[in-house]
Amino acid sequence: MIALMDISGSWLMTSMLVGTVGGGFFLYGKKQSRLPQMLTGLLIGADSFVSDPLWMCVGAGVVLVLLWGALRAGW
Repeated sequence: MIALMDISGSWLMTSMLVGTVGGGFFLYGKKQSRLPQMLTGLLIGADSFVSDPLWMCVGAGVVLVLLWGALRAGW
């Protein structure tokens, strides 16, 4: 049996915000041919399928911190 997600207003707004940020990173990375930003966009976009808005934001924040670390390391 497939469990359906409870779509609330907070989940919908958080998903739209996180998805927009992920899409922006992906498009920027694609246009500039930057692999770290493209992967960040994909990971943040996939993060919008998490059922809890808090964990969605935490996951997106972790991915952004990993991008920051990768760029500081010279990627």
